[in-house]
Amino acid sequence: MGDLFGNQVAKSGPVECLGQTFPSDKARREHYLKLLAEKLKDPEFRKIEGFPIGSDDDILALSDPPYYTACPNPFLEDFVREYGKSYDSSRPYSKEPFAADVSEGKNDPVYLAHSYHTKVPHKAVMRYLLHYTNPGDLVLDSFCGTGMTGVASQLCADKSEVQSLGYRVDTDGTISSLEKIEGKDSWVSFSKLGARRAALNDLSPAATFIAYNYNSPIDASSFEYEAAGALNEVEKNIGWMFQTLHKPSENDVNDAVAALEGANLSLSGLKASIGKINYVVWSDVFICRECVGEIVFWDAAVEKESGQVSEPFDCPHCGASTTKRSLDRAWETKYDQLLGQSVKQAKQVPVHISYKVGRSKYGKSPDQFDFALLKKIDEVSPSVWLPALRMPEGDEARRNDESGITHTHQFFTRRNLMGLGFFRHSLGKVYRGVNLTSTALVASKLYRFRSQGGSFGAGGGPMSGTLYIPSLIKEIPVTKLLKEHIDKHARLKASRPLAGSAFATTGSASKLPLPSSSVDYIFVDPPFGANIQYSDLNYLWECWLAVSTKVDCEAVESKTQGKSIDKYRMLMAETFKEMHRVLKPGRWITVEFSNTQASVWNAIQTAIQEAGFVVANVSALDKKQGSFKAVTTTTAVKQDLVISAYKPNGGLEDRFVKSGGTEDSVWDFVRTHLGYLPRVKVKGGELEFIAERDPRIIFDRMVAWFVRHNVPVPMSTHEFQAGLAQRFIERDGMVFLPDQVSEYDKKRLQVAVAPQMEMFVSDERSAIDWLTDYLKRRPSTYQEVHPEFISQLGAAWKKHESKPELSSLLEDNFIQYDGTGEVPSQIHSYLSTNHKDLRGLEKNSPALVAKAKDRWYVPDPNKAQDLEKKREKALLKEFDHYRAFTGRRLKEFRLEALRAGFRAAWGNKDYQTIIDIAKKVPDEALQEDEKLLTLYDLALTRTEEI
Repeated sequence: MGDLFGNQVAKSGPVECLGQTFPSDKARREHYLKLLAEKLKDPEFRKIEGFPIGSDDDILALSDPPYYTACPNPFLEDFVREYGKSYDSSRPYSKEPFAADVSEGKNDPVYLAHSYHTKVPHKAVMRYLLHYTNPGDLVLDSFCGTGMTGVASQLCADKSEVQSLGYRVDTDGTISSLEKIEGKDSWVSFSKLGARRAALNDLSPAATFIAYNYNSPIDASSFEYEAAGALNEVEKNIGWMFQTLHKPSENDVNDAVAALEGANLSLSGLKASIGKINYVVWSDVFICRECVGEIVFWDAAVEKESGQVSEPFDCPHCGASTTKRSLDRAWETKYDQLLGQSVKQAKQVPVHISYKVGRSKYGKSPDQFDFALLKKIDEVSPSVWLPALRMPEGDEARRNDESGITHTHQFFTRRNLMGLGFFRHSLGKVYRGVNLTSTALVASKLYRFRSQGGSFGAGGGPMSGTLYIPSLIKEIPVTKLLKEHIDKHARLKASRPLAGSAFATTGSASKLPLPSSSVDYIFVDPPFGANIQYSDLNYLWECWLAVSTKVDCEAVESKTQGKSIDKYRMLMAETFKEMHRVLKPGRWITVEFSNTQASVWNAIQTAIQEAGFVVANVSALDKKQGSFKAVTTTTAVKQDLVISAYKPNGGLEDRFVKSGGTEDSVWDFVRTHLGYLPRVKVKGGELEFIAERDPRIIFDRMVAWFVRHNVPVPMSTHEFQAGLAQRFIERDGMVFLPDQVSEYDKKRLQVAVAPQMEMFVSDERSAIDWLTDYLKRRPSTYQEVHPEFISQLGAAWKKHESKPELSSLLEDNFIQYDGTGEVPSQIHSYLSTNHKDLRGLEKNSPALVAKAKDRWYVPDPNKAQDLEKKREKALLKEFDHYRAFTGRRLKEFRLEALRAGFRAAWGNKDYQTIIDIAKKVPDEALQEDEKLLTLYDLALTRTEEI
């Protein structure tokens, strides 16, 4: 018989691994375990950043080298050497960013096999892989979670899986998508059928353990047979703990209690019918502040027919109307056998038992026997190892300290805890025990009792992203849960056989055991600020694995860990720099983003750009299901965003270094950047505006490129816009290369309405941009533009940004025709087009001059440069006021003045001024402005280097 979970070990014949042949898979594992054991003895190896907490024996027990190590994987370089392709600049590679919005559901067996705090469906990842990569390419996921990128990489070889995405697969393996060309539906080839090879990394041993089990080959029949044997051991040891009496008489109860006391745990020989428990509801107990009587939450607040909770509710003793929040907890002290001491905990009692006799379901309140059974269970001394570990310090990890839940074993009822312990012991090989972790959370006290769709007790489950223990707990027998998860995993492996072409490593994303320029594509779903405290949540898995996360380099915002948004951004920057190092030049990285805070969005964008990547597109990824926080938080996003960025090819870098940041290098960057941008973006049959082709955003990308290289930008924004218009082609407010525009023009002819960029006025800069667009289309008088402008100044306006007067914005950035000389061509064109009585008139005709007088219009490039210099001088004068400010924080200011001052200080290498002024700016204002944040972050870095 083979290994517990699969044919990797079940194979008795020769197996190949990393170019070597072994007589069996067992011999392969023993060979690499010996090499890993020797590596673990090296003190320097354990100093690698992100090395997990665990003994050598526990790390070896959890690992299956070279495919997976519960520490930094020393065999990854061999993996790259064996299967990777070295970077060759002569090998052609050209891809636009995957610009289509993606929508994939979560009801696939792959997604459901094991829960995790955040998870991208593997079919969504497949679309990106098929677009950016070729069969055999090396794919990296630095924050792999459950390893969906690895699953997606392998299933790119599965014809039926690819076809399920709506693609066509020809007999030669060519993959085509359906596109509309010149009004007709046509199949366009874009990829090839074949597995990609994935390197999966995560800081959490729980994550890489789950990812490895998802991605390794498993023989479903072998798995079911062996897992059933392990489950039988659990049933034999704790099955008696999940029994109850069906409609017993008083004598039946007395006989059953006596049987328990006499160690007749099977209750054989009793007259009463024995029921098998489906679940037990446990309830919090509170103290009424009016009469000091105990209130069982279930009895007072739950409607027994529907299971719905109602508030407020009445105290059953004094009748006072109350709510849960206004009550104090009831407490009890009991002896904790595993800790060897008495502990004080918030009181919870069993209140409802759902059970089966034969095929019939019943419900009851606990009786004397049920309480005697629980007492008997508490007296049992476990014969297997159980994790009784202090929860680590953390924002989530210790949230239950106040209710006396301080150690890992206290998150489980006694019988479910022992059931998991016996299952772990029966496995014998921890590295294949994925059903241990898949069952652990749902077998814990985190599982909420809820009714759904009018069905009593049909809902529930742990709350996503938190270790919240509810007031009504649904305890499901661990034996039942294990069977469900074993069946689920067996169905998955039977339906999705994998070849095992993914390698997993455990460690910091900022220190990857991979050679430089070795990876063909990167897909990551990184942690986002304080959204989820991964190490805290994973500890209830890792306590069973006996290897846990080293949190020092965990990229999160955390009060407990002392990590602010600044620290988070710096940690993320380090990880993106490492990704930049290992990615081949000219290749792509996709970053899935899920956070509603502008500060986190800017932190990610800043980190990506500081690392050397250039953002080329942002699209939506709809997971079709929200977590608890996403659904209930008013500002939560309903769709995740996907950032597509590229690592510029080596030619651009080399030319930039040689040119020294001249004007030619500006246009070299723009030409290169435009080549990476999507040419057409279609949604719902309509053309969409491609924001990255907006001249203003192209300017921002160019500035970020120069700033990152610590080189002054050689031209102003107006000089840049003028040069852009001379060198490139504009369509509908977007900039194209000459060889790109024909494709856009063809698509444009097929739609009735030109795409337009949505503009949101939130600060002075965006107000100027809005006025520029408005006055380009319609040169206007102050009276005409004023009501339109005021309507734009809504709720989106930034909190600390002072609102400028329209008259000041017009005078500082635009030109007004005073009625003398020729009517400017912009005004003439607008009036002669939109006023029938003015058509065909000369520019200096009296009627036209009268109509044109006092209108504001966008200046031509030469005049705009003069205005810009004048405005820049005024902004720097304003910045000097901020420099002289002696208070603690600036309450209101002009972001444009701060930006101008930061730019000037950066150009003068006066990094300390940037840091000093940043301290006077409210944190949210600094963190939510990408331009300020980038210069501040780089100033901090430069100061540290000095």
